[in-house]
Amino acid sequence: MELHKLTLLEAFQGLRDKKFTSHQLTEACFEQIKKYDDKIKAYLTLNEAEAYTQADAADQKIAKGESLHPLEGIPVAIKDIFCTTNLRTTSASKILENYVPPFDATVVKILREAGAVILGKTNLDEFAMGGSTENSGFWPTSNPWDYSRVPGGSSGGSAAAVAADMGFYSLGTDTGGSIREPASFCGISGLKVSYGRVSRYGVMAMTSSLDTIGPFGKNVADIAMIMEYLAGPDSKDATTPPVVVDNYSEEIKQDIKGLKIGLPKEYFVEGMDEGVRQTVLNAAKKFEELGAEVIDISLPHTDLAVAAYYVICPSEVSSNMARFDGMRYGLSKRDGKDLLDIYLDSRREGFGAEVKRRIMIGTYALSAGYYDAYYKKAMQVRTLVRQDFEEAYKQVDIILTPVAPAPAYKLGEKIGDPLAMYLEDVFTIPASLAGLCGLSIPAGLVSELPVGIQLLGKRFDEKTILRAGHQFQLATDYHLAKPELK
Repeated sequence: MELHKLTLLEAFQGLRDKKFTSHQLTEACFEQIKKYDDKIKAYLTLNEAEAYTQADAADQKIAKGESLHPLEGIPVAIKDIFCTTNLRTTSASKILENYVPPFDATVVKILREAGAVILGKTNLDEFAMGGSTENSGFWPTSNPWDYSRVPGGSSGGSAAAVAADMGFYSLGTDTGGSIREPASFCGISGLKVSYGRVSRYGVMAMTSSLDTIGPFGKNVADIAMIMEYLAGPDSKDATTPPVVVDNYSEEIKQDIKGLKIGLPKEYFVEGMDEGVRQTVLNAAKKFEELGAEVIDISLPHTDLAVAAYYVICPSEVSSNMARFDGMRYGLSKRDGKDLLDIYLDSRREGFGAEVKRRIMIGTYALSAGYYDAYYKKAMQVRTLVRQDFEEAYKQVDIILTPVAPAPAYKLGEKIGDPLAMYLEDVFTIPASLAGLCGLSIPAGLVSELPVGIQLLGKRFDEKTILRAGHQFQLATDYHLAKPELK
């Protein structure tokens, strides 16, 4: 049995039935990592010693006949933007190259208490700023389907690890598409939760009014179970309201007969890959076969969303990055003549080009004389985008769109053109601005590369998009396709 290829639910069932041990599951993942990660480069830091200790603790419980938590003994990969006690957390930045946090992020604490096996920390665009995982301060990550292509970003390492069976599931963050796009490019399932659905405490902030935490899985059923434990209010995160957490694993079992699915005309733009367009339309037909009703809708301010996002995001970045000053933690260059030199030298050497670019754009947008013209106007556009969705949801239950205009592109193809890179997020940014939930699931291959579809739901209505995604996967086998690793 190739244990690393199991889904999370299959792994848990096998542990409970004593078909194999958590130690064996963990060993299978590390063998896969050692075999292929020198080419894929999904991981920044491995946690091998502690992982085996965690696995053995689960095995001891099984041997004693004690009941297991559904996540107990299952290996997981964590994006290196989540704080982890006694485990290096760099956010893929040279400024935090040797930083070891004294505390766990809330979601990491949940996993530890559940008995999860933490394999290590995965690569990302520095401080989550990017869409290809080429902006990492250490190295780019490759797509397991084609090592010459990007895995998407910023959570590219987390997606690549799951796609290459180097972990049963993983955690990522999504601010403007950073879970949905990598899931699409790597042929796996990924959930962007509603803003406030999962605690962000202990996760390094990029854009505080947009950042969300979510899982990658090999299928929707796995994601549904993970969400039952990650979701909910946290006293350490004031943006998590006391909204009930649904029993997602049960909800997804219901059929989708009568479900109304919106197809927005603005998401089928000129220049998008024809194969991607056809993939989405084929998915719409499949949903109709399953009993759903597909309705044409309009989201008229979609074309303004990217411009608004790339004012709001850098503005909040410029504020959040101020804490990295070379004084309190991280890289500190102290060979200058005064305090200002420490600030400037530490940030100059510690930050990469994309981080510097966003800090400068954001500082400019917030400066006296420009605040009203840029930031305030962008926030007004954000309101219009949210109102578009509110109107659409009066007609439909969920919205079906592409995830990206084309399949994964070549490494280096867009790194020198930031605007082209930013436009890759044209289909994912609007839902982020509105604080909605979004699910990316595999829906076919275009030019032998995976392509996902995006299901967008109302805020805190993850159960409906998970149900639609699960029923789609029961009726199709796109999510079973695997890359041929070399």
